[in-house]
Amino acid sequence: MGQQLSKHLVKLILGLKSSFSKGHRELIITFSVVFLVLVLRYLGLLQSLELTILDQFFHLRPSETPNHRITIVAIDEASLRQGFPIADGVIAELLQKLQAHQPRAIGLDIYRDVPIKYGYTELVNAYQSMPNLVGVELLAPEGKQRVLAPPQLNRQQVGFNNILYDPDGKVRRSLLYWHIGNQAHESFALKLALLYLTSEGIVPKGAASNPQYLQLGKAVFTRFQGNDGAYVAADAKGYQILSNFPKPKCDNATENNCGYHQVTMAEVLADKVPTSLIKDRIVLIGSTASSIKEGVFIPYSSRLMAGAEPIPGIVLQAYFVDQLISAALDGRPLLKAWPDFWEHLWIFAWSYIGAATTWRIRRPLPSILTVIFSCLLLVLSAYLAFLSGWWIPLIPPLLTFSGAVTWITYHLAYMQEELKRSKEFLQQIINTIADPIFVKNEQRQWIVLNQAYCQLIGYPDTVLIDKSDVDFFPQHEVDVFRQQDELVLWTQHPQENEEEFTDAYGKTHLIATKRSLHKDAAGNFYLVGVIRDITQRKLMEDELRRTAAELFRSNHELKLKEDRLRYLAYHDSLTGLPNRKFFAEQLQESINWAHDNHLLLGVFFIDLDGFKQVNDTLGHEMGDRLLVIIGQRLSNSLRASDTVARLGGDEFTVLLRAIPHQQAAAKVAEKILASITEPIVLSGYTTKVSASIGITIYPHAGQDADTLIKQADVAMYRAKNLGKNCYEFF
Repeated sequence: MGQQLSKHLVKLILGLKSSFSKGHRELIITFSVVFLVLVLRYLGLLQSLELTILDQFFHLRPSETPNHRITIVAIDEASLRQGFPIADGVIAELLQKLQAHQPRAIGLDIYRDVPIKYGYTELVNAYQSMPNLVGVELLAPEGKQRVLAPPQLNRQQVGFNNILYDPDGKVRRSLLYWHIGNQAHESFALKLALLYLTSEGIVPKGAASNPQYLQLGKAVFTRFQGNDGAYVAADAKGYQILSNFPKPKCDNATENNCGYHQVTMAEVLADKVPTSLIKDRIVLIGSTASSIKEGVFIPYSSRLMAGAEPIPGIVLQAYFVDQLISAALDGRPLLKAWPDFWEHLWIFAWSYIGAATTWRIRRPLPSILTVIFSCLLLVLSAYLAFLSGWWIPLIPPLLTFSGAVTWITYHLAYMQEELKRSKEFLQQIINTIADPIFVKNEQRQWIVLNQAYCQLIGYPDTVLIDKSDVDFFPQHEVDVFRQQDELVLWTQHPQENEEEFTDAYGKTHLIATKRSLHKDAAGNFYLVGVIRDITQRKLMEDELRRTAAELFRSNHELKLKEDRLRYLAYHDSLTGLPNRKFFAEQLQESINWAHDNHLLLGVFFIDLDGFKQVNDTLGHEMGDRLLVIIGQRLSNSLRASDTVARLGGDEFTVLLRAIPHQQAAAKVAEKILASITEPIVLSGYTTKVSASIGITIYPHAGQDADTLIKQADVAMYRAKNLGKNCYEFF
């Protein structure tokens, strides 16, 4: 994708080059900065910064009123000191005491895939008597290690508790579904949320906007994509969502556990927990002991000026469950990312704001205040969008905004200095150079002229200053001058053009004028022109062109004559076929080629049967026409790589290149015989001729051209003696 984005921006930059010339410098700078920043972004170099900004937005968000739907039963250090791992009997007793207070769902976030100590039977009975109990398993792709759920729980009572970690080790995404093979698995948090929501009449279904998205009550859970938000090519397998962690108010709980009521396992076993903390709630059972080292990092785990502190895995599951239920029942915003198009447009907009405001204001103090206000507005916009559930980029627009401001500021300073130097240098040139030079203002009036220009035009500078072309030149010349002046002013690039102008004495000059645009510190534009008289050069060029054209025509005629002579030297004048000389050269070249490539050649010697009778009865003119027809039939019977030639009279030769075996030559001979014996109509007379063909094969019958031709001739006479209209091999 990074690769597909870079190509589009480069095209836009090239397409806007003309806009730059018209004063839209900010557009070119905007696209350049955006291109560079997006390359950095899609290389992943900005990902950590954007994730850090997202974490700070979580910290800055106002605290939310606790929803009192979740209670955590903590297996703390004191519980572990009573015996670790915890016996099945203790877990069974804990579950039974909790079930007595009628919770909507109980989530057991500890692995119990094998019996532990005593009480296994009681734990199995507890499993089987509690349909609202959800256990955990650890999934893994096929062939890798996984931790199974308690075998006594059916599949509807098991959810996976796998966690998705970002490159910095934090958890910002939640996995709802995972397909392994043909089996779909639901997460631990989703199982518990569905148990709670079912009692509210809410069941999972496909969203109306996109059936592939999950809808629960008021919430549609948009599926996470690998490049959402700040992520670059992240693992998007399974059904993931961006986690919009709640921020409950802190009461007397520790900071990492704000908002979720916590009781210890010992308090539940001792019946010291009020029924109100369990009844009609989701109860999560898991370890909070630091010695277990199951802590995870989330956006609330760290601040800019403090070290990171993990939260227990059971608290993370509470966040996940809380988010699902709050979104379904209360419509609490889910965290979503903009499509790539809107993110790119957002980044481009801030780059353009930085370039445009700096280019137009230009004064230091207003520019600084504008930059500060714009940055604050950008941060505030991203933060307000976050509060409403949208994660939009902040670091890329900040970089493009500041990059465009810096670039424009540098460009303005550089331009002012260069224009000052250009003006000084221009004045020196005008005073010293002998070429005619003029300077016009934006009204196209002459304001500076050197002496050479005045001499060329034939008027003193006192007459020309503050006047324009229309006061001294014919209208058709004025139109050309104005057109070229406008082109330089529009493109802001130097232009050179050949023109005509008539001086004060009525003499027409051919000149080459190079125009360029200059601007002073006050922003005024000046058109500077340097002239060279090219009248004599043009006359010489015209003469050279005429001479070159004559030489070209002579060379072309000579080449045509050479081609014609070569054709006559190598072709038969009657049939147009190659002649004896051409055939001999081709045969020798083919022998060399066949020798190098270990291939066979076939040489045919063909003599027409009955040709003399046609000549005697119908005349030589009809005989010549018959030879032409025979030549065409021979050419049509061969491949493009083969050669047919006329040696003279009614004798023809054929060269077959690269034949696989002798039988191939025989087939060609049969084809030639069949073609020649077809009736021929000559001026209303139908006649037939045949042919006798002698064949020799290289290298079997001979190694050189003369030998092959002689052997083919011998074979042809043998065919004549055997009755004609046939072929014979030497």
